[in-house]
Amino acid sequence: MPRLSGRRAIHVEEDEGYFISMSDMLTGLLFVFIILLLYFALQFRQTTQELTGANAARQQLLEELKARLKRQGLQVEIDPVTGVLRLPDAILFESGSPTLSPGGVIAVQKVANALIAVLPCYTDVDADVAPCQSKPSIYRIDALFVEGHTDKQRLMRGGRDTNIDLSAQRAINTYLALVEEHAQLDLLTTSYKNANTPERRVPILSVSGYGPKRPIPGHDSFAQADLDKNRRIDLRFLMATPDPERLRDMLLK
Repeated sequence: MPRLSGRRAIHVEEDEGYFISMSDMLTGLLFVFIILLLYFALQFRQTTQELTGANAARQQLLEELKARLKRQGLQVEIDPVTGVLRLPDAILFESGSPTLSPGGVIAVQKVANALIAVLPCYTDVDADVAPCQSKPSIYRIDALFVEGHTDKQRLMRGGRDTNIDLSAQRAINTYLALVEEHAQLDLLTTSYKNANTPERRVPILSVSGYGPKRPIPGHDSFAQADLDKNRRIDLRFLMATPDPERLRDMLLK
């Protein structure tokens, strides 16, 4: 076999060196890609765990409130999927009235007692104001809406349907009765911050009225049972997931 000339041998060595360098570079890029893929997979897993944990914490909160109210003789419904504790209109208000009935005042007082016993474990509040009576949760309530709802039958006054007014007034009166029974409920806060403002505490309690615009799914009809079901006060709990540093710190405590 003829031997390669000196120049040819140098060419072959250079080509081999070039291909080795390309191989090393591709291997390095593949390694970086795998590291990035693992990082994003871990981030996704952590976020999923936080969201799942927040939903589980909210369900536990709702079930504890329901159990406490049952022991006080007040039957309520909960919806863990939407985070709602539901108070039927019939136990709170007379027909067409925004004012709590005497029985409604008692019912709301029971709700306030249950809330002040449970919510401090899920909010930012000074212990001497409203102490947590069980184990503090790493998950926090972002907002608690007192929502008023009516049925879809028109309530005409002055040429307009005033169901939205009635629902808002009922929600406001329910909120006022809650904080009248336990003023500390208005001191329950959550930490709030964004890119433009420093962290600060904001109250979790808020009020909204929807009239007939948000019927319970599957009950949007004029059947009497559906009309009765849609007249209600909902306490809707929105949960905030902790930022990674807070989650780590609280888990290590």
